[in-house]
Amino acid sequence: MRSRHRTRTGSSNTVRKDFRNIMKCFCSGQQLVAADEMVPGSGDTPSPRYHTASARSSRSSKSGEAGLKPDASNIEEAELSLRGRGSLNNEEARALLGRIEYQKGNFEAALQVFEGIDPSAVTPKIKSSIARHGDQRRRPLQNYNSPPLSMHAISLLLEAVFLKAKSLQHLARFEEAAQSCKVVVDIVESSLPGGLPENFAADCKLQEIVSKAVELLPELWKHADNSHETIMSYRRALLYRWNLDVHTTARIQREFAIFLLYNDLRSQMGSSFVPRNNLEEAILLLMILLRQISLKKIEWDPSILDHLSFALSVSGDLVALANHIEELPPGTISRREMYHTLALCYCSAGEDMVALNLLKKLLHNSEDPNFVPGLLMASKICGTTPQLAAEGVNYARRALQNVDNGCYQLESTANLLLGISLSSCSRSAFADSERVPKQSESLKALETAAKMTNLEHTDILYHLSLENAEQRKLDYALHYAKKYVKRETGSSVKGWLLLARILSGQKRFFDAENVINAALDQTSKWDQGELLRTKAKLQVARRHVKSAIQTYTQLLAVIQVHNKNFGSGMKLHKVCG
Repeated sequence: MRSRHRTRTGSSNTVRKDFRNIMKCFCSGQQLVAADEMVPGSGDTPSPRYHTASARSSRSSKSGEAGLKPDASNIEEAELSLRGRGSLNNEEARALLGRIEYQKGNFEAALQVFEGIDPSAVTPKIKSSIARHGDQRRRPLQNYNSPPLSMHAISLLLEAVFLKAKSLQHLARFEEAAQSCKVVVDIVESSLPGGLPENFAADCKLQEIVSKAVELLPELWKHADNSHETIMSYRRALLYRWNLDVHTTARIQREFAIFLLYNDLRSQMGSSFVPRNNLEEAILLLMILLRQISLKKIEWDPSILDHLSFALSVSGDLVALANHIEELPPGTISRREMYHTLALCYCSAGEDMVALNLLKKLLHNSEDPNFVPGLLMASKICGTTPQLAAEGVNYARRALQNVDNGCYQLESTANLLLGISLSSCSRSAFADSERVPKQSESLKALETAAKMTNLEHTDILYHLSLENAEQRKLDYALHYAKKYVKRETGSSVKGWLLLARILSGQKRFFDAENVINAALDQTSKWDQGELLRTKAKLQVARRHVKSAIQTYTQLLAVIQVHNKNFGSGMKLHKVCG
């Protein structure tokens, strides 16, 4: 027993002594050289012994050695990985030395050390060892041959490959870094095709290294501008059983969803994959993250809701977004933000009354009655509904009272909405004494908004032209309509229609028809319904009946194409709108 204890102690001391010598020569800047002679280890496996080139000629450089103390954790790592060997082999020594250089921030020096490790030489041993350790973990009662490498040695070597990738990343050599990081992922996945067993390598750093490599790989491919490999790496990280903790998985899902959303890509897996495109896949990932937040598995991240809002807005399914917001646990977001976002969702989905009821709750005295974005939205909804126009005027005036001084964008928007609401009120007035003051105030509010935006806001120009036209101030209406069409570069059908109708109001039917013809040349077939209908009416007004019949024939053809493509339930006003 004593001799066995002395043997074990001597072996440990030898490892510690050899490692300290290596650390000394490394920290002093001397180059590591493998001796030609081999020394037998405890397992009868020859291992190269290391010395320095300068050590052969001189051993007198002791100045400064007192301060060169190798990290105790590195010494412990060497003892754990190589216990019983009596010496360090080439790859393991380089792994330890490279780690120290990396920790010091000397990435080029670390890379130089790591490049001395030949992956093709150590990969078979690592794969075999991981597979055997995995079998022993799954079936502990069966007898297995000892793996070629201990788990600590495996961790040490895989960490070296991973730190090589990190060093390349710091040096902006992203494609090489991705290839190096992929080696770690490939080795583990091919060694354990069924996934990592639970608590696998819990007593060493292997799980931590694997988790970091799996998370880093898609980021490296992203920086290398390789979209295909980025997507494949993200999916690989999420589909294979890596034993990732819930927070790491959530980060990967979030970054993958962001990548799918904001990179204009078209990538799809096989027929077994449910999402049809990147947008649907991103939405699915973000919904999974929201579900995990609801179950309190991960912490609340407001950017998840922001990205999901964008994704569902693009897809046009804002009611689904509203449902997800309503399912969030109480207190996740503020009541003001919840009411406002829900109102935006329902308003965009066409459910204005639902949105208005939510805004009324938001603007109640018990919540936030002076919330300007909510007041503006409520005014917009009410202003387009004649029965609620008076409420729209009230909301717009409250918004003007609460806008911060100098915020011209919000102030001009409030004046625009005030003008629209007053105009709607004037149309429902019975007496001139009631209608005329509202028309005058409406025009004044719209002119104020136009001045604040230097006649550059297209919505203000449109409504200013429309209000002047309704008040039979056709010259002013024509002036603003032309500005509107010019600002929209001829892309707005409603601008062309407004311009043509103003000219028609001035009995300039020929000019109005020319405007419609110009609009037809600049718009697609799908948007020509209302233009053709207006053109036919102008031709009838000019008593060009045959031309009007031909125009109506074109209009019917457009309607038939719409019905064929979108179903027979397509209504005429949708085609002609």
